[in-house]
Amino acid sequence: MAASRFLLAVALALLLRPGDASVHEYRGLAFANKGNAFILHAGSEGLYAASPANANATAEDDEDAAAAADAFIRFDKIIFRRPEAIDSVKDATSAKVQVLLFEIEDREMIGGSAYGGQKAICCTSDLAKLGACTEGSVIYRPSQVNPGWPKLFVASFDGSDLIATLPSRTIPITKTGMYNMYFIHCDPSLTGLEIEGKTIWKNPTGYLPGRMAPLKNFFGLMSFAFVVLGIYWFYQYMKSWREVLPLQNCITLVITLGMLEMALWYFEYAEFNETGVRPKGITFWAVTFGTVKRTAAEVIVLIVSMGYGVVTPTLGGLTSKVVMLGGTFFLATETLELVENLGAVNDLSGKARLFLVYPVAILDAAFVIWIFISLAKTIGKLQARRMMAKLEIYRKFAIALIVSVLVSVGWIGYEIYFKSTDVFNERWQYAWIIPAFWHVLTFSLLCVICYLWAPSQNSMRFAYDASEFFDRKDNLSLIRPAPSASKNGWSLSSTPDDKATKNVNTVTSFDEDDEENKRE
Repeated sequence: MAASRFLLAVALALLLRPGDASVHEYRGLAFANKGNAFILHAGSEGLYAASPANANATAEDDEDAAAAADAFIRFDKIIFRRPEAIDSVKDATSAKVQVLLFEIEDREMIGGSAYGGQKAICCTSDLAKLGACTEGSVIYRPSQVNPGWPKLFVASFDGSDLIATLPSRTIPITKTGMYNMYFIHCDPSLTGLEIEGKTIWKNPTGYLPGRMAPLKNFFGLMSFAFVVLGIYWFYQYMKSWREVLPLQNCITLVITLGMLEMALWYFEYAEFNETGVRPKGITFWAVTFGTVKRTAAEVIVLIVSMGYGVVTPTLGGLTSKVVMLGGTFFLATETLELVENLGAVNDLSGKARLFLVYPVAILDAAFVIWIFISLAKTIGKLQARRMMAKLEIYRKFAIALIVSVLVSVGWIGYEIYFKSTDVFNERWQYAWIIPAFWHVLTFSLLCVICYLWAPSQNSMRFAYDASEFFDRKDNLSLIRPAPSASKNGWSLSSTPDDKATKNVNTVTSFDEDDEENKRE
């Protein structure tokens, strides 16, 4: 009960928080002190270059042409508010907030040092004396690769005004890359500075961040794949509905959940691409259906490995443990997915919440270990009973699981390598492949299970049959008649031991008759 309340609280908090999307809204955010500067990260997204027809417009030359660009970053009603007025003219003239926008390849162009010392973001008095920059301004050098970049914009406080406004403008994107934006001020007197407003980031195909844009088409393809699998499965199901096993009903549930999940993800990405704001209601249900499907799939694989419905009619005392593991896995996975998908949509903020990732990883490992231990026991039982048809299908199932686990381990290693060697997200155009792979792997394993346990006229031969599990010795003991005595001590037992006893008794009986004849 406490866990379900916690999950509900997390869901409500994420659903009610301000929208984070390609429309980045700024409200209630604080500047962080970094060295001699105060910095607020305003956004990072992968953007594709605009079409050549719109690539020549610049915000300074033609605002209307820039606004019509296919790909752009737009400032919209950004206001900076300081807590109190500054009376000193000196302080007033130095009170300004700067907006730094640059492509990740130009990161070395930001900051500098006077004599090879620690790198500073804001221009120091020593650097100002060297004529390298103006004291109190952000240090940057023009890019040799991308002319006109980095870009710096300024919002100044006039005299004792409490508000500084950044003029609205649109910056067209003429080069594909990972773009970063920071709000920076170098004046300690602006401590407590507040910001309101938003920036809009757009790709040529819509408002989806560049790293997420390919996933829209991917989920469309996955939806189609699930529909094809569903048509095949339901056709087989209807043909043999009289012979359907409980396990096949569970597989039907997983396929249905998969179709709903993929369809919801596709519509979620389509809506996001059109509006620039993530539709949190659709996102919540897509995450929930996906988590239910994943949990159901894990539990089904586990109970199949235990031989439920094949070598045993029930799970016995293990039912409560399976339910508890499945329920805990659902809560942990749902919380992690909600935080990741309803949190900040920033291409730079891909850091996992470790305190949420670890429980999911541990529970997933527990499922895998339990599955293989149970599978080994079930295969051993089938071998001992010489149930060749069931043994064959379980061997194929074991091979599929082993291959999927090996592929998963290999892909996890690649994912760790990919992220550890791409600290600045320079390979953002290929990052979508990592989450897409897990969907493909899960779908492939589901297809194998559907193939092995497809409904047919012979489905019942794989069902549990109590008569198959009587031991041969037990069968003999059940059909062997009890020995019965007859005239002259003869035994009617048909076993070898009884026959030997009968022969001994017979000889003894003849000897006794001879002795009596002699006496007479």
